[in-house]
Amino acid sequence: MRRIVVVGASAAGLAAAETLRREGYDGTLTLVGDEPLTPYDRPPLSKQLLAGEWEPERLALRTPDALAALGLDLRLGVAATRLEPADRTVELADGSALPYDGLVIATGVRPRRLPGEGAHVLRNLDDALTLRERLTPGRRLVVVGAGFLGAEAAAVAWRLGCEVTLLEPAPVPLAHAVGMEVGEILTNAHLERGVNLRCGVTVTGVTEDGVRLADGERIEADEVLVAVGSVPNTEWLAGSGLTVGDGVVCDEYCEAAWGSPRPEAGGVYAAGDLARWYNPLFGTSMRIEHRTTAAEQGMAAARNLLAAPQARKPFAPVPYFWSDQYDMKIQAYGYLRGHDAVAVVEGDLADRRFVGAYRTGDRVTGALAIGMPPKAIRPWRQAIATGAVWHDSVRTTVPAAES
Repeated sequence: MRRIVVVGASAAGLAAAETLRREGYDGTLTLVGDEPLTPYDRPPLSKQLLAGEWEPERLALRTPDALAALGLDLRLGVAATRLEPADRTVELADGSALPYDGLVIATGVRPRRLPGEGAHVLRNLDDALTLRERLTPGRRLVVVGAGFLGAEAAAVAWRLGCEVTLLEPAPVPLAHAVGMEVGEILTNAHLERGVNLRCGVTVTGVTEDGVRLADGERIEADEVLVAVGSVPNTEWLAGSGLTVGDGVVCDEYCEAAWGSPRPEAGGVYAAGDLARWYNPLFGTSMRIEHRTTAAEQGMAAARNLLAAPQARKPFAPVPYFWSDQYDMKIQAYGYLRGHDAVAVVEGDLADRRFVGAYRTGDRVTGALAIGMPPKAIRPWRQAIATGAVWHDSVRTTVPAAES
């Protein structure tokens, strides 16, 4: 390989580029990004940056000198528009075409939107800075979606003195992922601070002065933030032959799958938020939008791209994520979705200081901690990684709650 192209200049793409150099690749390495900025960190957008505690310069993932040392052919501020595997080229919006011997796709996701104009989303630096300017004391903010992103933004806005309304279609926020008991703890954290959390409501559109609900009710607001999930950026892959289904479908090595046999089209891998790959540790395909997983997957994809077929290694991580909401530090390992039960193994739910273990089948598949030091949850990462049997690992007097 003498020409490798990485499309996507965020955490996954940068990790792939750095790993390629670290593994000894010394050919042409092109990094393409649709934003004009060098790679920066996104989790602080809804936390420290939105709160005004950090400025944009602090988000840079690498210094200019560190990027220069990689010897990259940087193509920033220009989007990829087409992949042509027969010619092994990536076409860009500026009309140029990049030939490749190997390709890593890391174009991420974009926010879902609602009908109507004027709502904020929170995905890139400009989004966060624009919203930050509007979050002044007394302003009325409606947040649509009480997932982690929406909840974090709501917590920041409350701290800045805004009047916050948080709207969620589910009966309990995040119950599908973390369970009813933990979801109720997160619910109470909002309610105790005077956030107007309304569950079981559906927003059908954004209006000039707020939002409209499915039953016709209108909720007035000075600002609206829509945080109702994301859409993988795969449109530019239309006609390429890649298998796309809620992301780029990959095998356990992060190699992209093709809809039909195309022997000329190999050497294409995917990483980060848009990659839907088979994780053999959990025996299922997953697409994970976590910062840590994005970087790890970028590294794994790069190594497997360079490796001989028989030397490739499956990407089988224990996913990790964290969230800051009010005075709560939330940490989690594993794959919590679709769990069968959760049990408190340390601490107490009522105190909001606990570790909960999650069961799927007869295995420990996840762990979540609130208000606990990192050392309290780390042993559970090993239990998940080794496929620990639930009844051999969970010793607690608190009964498991079936989800």
